[in-house]
Amino acid sequence: MNVRRLIPTTAVAGAVVLGLTALSACSTSDAADGGNGDKLKVTASFYPMQFLAERIGGEHVAVTSLTKPGVEPHDLELTPRQIGSISESDYVLYLKGIQPAVDDAIKQSGVKNTVDAATLTTLEDHGSEVSGHDHGHEEEAHEEHAEGDGHNHGEEGGADPHIWLDPVKYAEVAKGVGKSLEKADPDHAADYKKNTEALVGELNKLNTAYETGLKNTATKTFITTHSAFGYLAERYGLTQQGIAGIDPEAEPSPARIQEIHTIAEKEKATTVFFETLASDRTAKTLAKDTGLKTGVLDPLEGITKKSQGADYLEVMESNLTALQKALGAK
Repeated sequence: MNVRRLIPTTAVAGAVVLGLTALSACSTSDAADGGNGDKLKVTASFYPMQFLAERIGGEHVAVTSLTKPGVEPHDLELTPRQIGSISESDYVLYLKGIQPAVDDAIKQSGVKNTVDAATLTTLEDHGSEVSGHDHGHEEEAHEEHAEGDGHNHGEEGGADPHIWLDPVKYAEVAKGVGKSLEKADPDHAADYKKNTEALVGELNKLNTAYETGLKNTATKTFITTHSAFGYLAERYGLTQQGIAGIDPEAEPSPARIQEIHTIAEKEKATTVFFETLASDRTAKTLAKDTGLKTGVLDPLEGITKKSQGADYLEVMESNLTALQKALGAK
């Protein structure tokens, strides 16, 4: 048995529950060296983790994201300086399975206090089923990730890592992050608790807005170039039809394009969604071939000037508006 391979999983699980208390003694002096006063030095892997760290950590943390705005997270390559900065962190928050380069660097960094967001909620496999609420479309659903899934999604056997696009799952992760920060920095535990409760409250409101806004729609099917919305579809009783699996840059096969055309007609789908960080070429070609409209559905992997909002909550509200329009919300 390879004992070393077992360590990261148990270490991550243990870190959330037990292993962060040792940090408080050294965080002040370590952080002072970086010119951040007594702030906790937090490294986040990409935007959804950065947002949680900033909102929950508030004034007590200095957050650095490994993924710069506008960079496709799946494609991220780390510089030696970034790899060094991970090792110097007091606390690292990441999501295993999205960015293989980050997963490897964190494993080798020696940082005790690493939290994998995937351990704070339940991951599911959306490869063989588009939506848990839609059992009448098994045949179509079976094709969901058949084409172009070029990413390694961790060791979960194809588990979908896009948990942040479901406000309920994201709130579960937020609670776990809050608890781990309380243990990492007990002096400010009360603030972390208060900030977590405030954020969870906002995410609960967002969930209610989605539930209400998508309850009565002309169709339940939406088409997207990036199959990132499996959890969102499942949460609100929708069906995601991905053109080319989880890889946003993958080219769909002619057979898949024909299939999407058939599905669009049958399910009265109106719109092909593309995202802000990847090319819209595939969506435009498909829309032209099928007579569908195009629209933006943002998988929130990064915020740029093109984003339809300044932060996670604003962009998710824009996504809701786009979905209501495409699905014919009543």
